[in-house]
Amino acid sequence: MSDSNTTNFTNPSTFILLGIPGLEAAHVWISIPFCIMYIIAILGNLTILFIVKTEPRLHQPMYYFLCMLAITDLVLSTSTLPKMLSIFWFNSREIKFSACLAQIFFVYCFSVIESGIFVAMAFDRYVAICHPLRHSTILTNSVVAKIGLAVLLRAVMLTLPYPFLVRQWPYCRTNIIPHTHCENIPVVKLACADISLSSSYGLFELLCGEGLDTFFIAMSYFLILRAIFNLPTKESRLKAFGTCGSHVCAILAFYVPGFFFSFTQRFGQNLALYFHALIGNVYLLVPPMLSPIIYGLRTKQIREKLRLLFTRKRT
Repeated sequence: MSDSNTTNFTNPSTFILLGIPGLEAAHVWISIPFCIMYIIAILGNLTILFIVKTEPRLHQPMYYFLCMLAITDLVLSTSTLPKMLSIFWFNSREIKFSACLAQIFFVYCFSVIESGIFVAMAFDRYVAICHPLRHSTILTNSVVAKIGLAVLLRAVMLTLPYPFLVRQWPYCRTNIIPHTHCENIPVVKLACADISLSSSYGLFELLCGEGLDTFFIAMSYFLILRAIFNLPTKESRLKAFGTCGSHVCAILAFYVPGFFFSFTQRFGQNLALYFHALIGNVYLLVPPMLSPIIYGLRTKQIREKLRLLFTRKRT
């Protein structure tokens, strides 16, 4: 038999991204909602950064963490969307192997950073509700900076092994990735080797990252709810609930699609390839789009600043 139709290579110089397999004919139409969500995410998060920077009343730990979240969302969405749109609009499917490794690192690293920021925000809400008189002394600017640095270092340490594990495998089957961007599991599935180490490490990272973060957030809110129900009046309880509402909505927008995507990748072998690709993009686009909307609508200080900005423009 001729070997002309087989491919033998190790660590190919490029991969080919299919986009959304099975829906290639609809790529242009699919790109419209994704492009709109990306634009909303960019404008919304830049607006949050601008408002917090220009409004001295918002120079508080909660809004510093919100700025960290906005920066993370900007990087997370930008790490995949431009390449995805180039596939949909210009059929630019090639991606260099090194760029693919970088994309894997950025997607996983900033997902873990975002998860860590939600834990920091939960801690801020816990201190604000359970120890209100000590809030300014516990969460000083230096403490907030140290928390941010710790979140960044933990994310780098947890995700740095991903590109090294991907790079070590021999790829002798194909270099075609049935996705819009490089994801760990779709890429390592192309290797002609036992990839159980990569799969095991992916599960370990999920448990030590988002898994532990979910536990800490749950514990924080257990203590917060206990403190709220001990408040003397209904008005005070509703006010305390209101300060947590934005955070809870943003958490649900991030963790629900995130965990769903992680588990469908590992246990949804019978699902169509286009479903995996669509869920992967929803996971990376919806939270960055929704977070600024949630905080913009539910945070009084941000609403007031936005109203003031629009009023000035009209006059």
